[in-house]
Amino acid sequence: MTISTTRFGSIEFDDLDVVTFPTGILGFPDCRRFVLVAHKEDSPFRWLQSADNGSLAFLVVDPATFFPEYAPEMEGTDAAFLQLSEDSPRLVYTMVTIPKGLPGSMTVNLAGPIVINADTRYAKQIVLTDEGYGTKHPVPKTESPETVAA
Repeated sequence: MTISTTRFGSIEFDDLDVVTFPTGILGFPDCRRFVLVAHKEDSPFRWLQSADNGSLAFLVVDPATFFPEYAPEMEGTDAAFLQLSEDSPRLVYTMVTIPKGLPGSMTVNLAGPIVINADTRYAKQIVLTDEGYGTKHPVPKTESPETVAA
């Protein structure tokens, strides 16, 4: 299959590349099929590109890149929705915001991680109730954001 995107041009993918959000992503309920696209070689960042809307893509990162201690508690209903057990392989991503021209002000949404069941490729953006996780959580300044984002 091929999708024409505003950011990447045409992307070829097959069914095994698709991550399905049965209920969509918060704010985008009609966009349910996404493909993960590498930002650049050796970059921790990925683009979650909608296969339903070529102009919609979210910059995401594995939160362990910046927050190795990040271990949110998922509600049992969310785990059941994703068909996750303790042993299920999963991927976790958080959405990244980089204000234009201000990479040092990069934030991640630790309150709304995206959890993907790696076996079924079903995904959901989880809403956490832990007040320790913010939607615009600043990225620690241990590394230069310009270097990491490159």
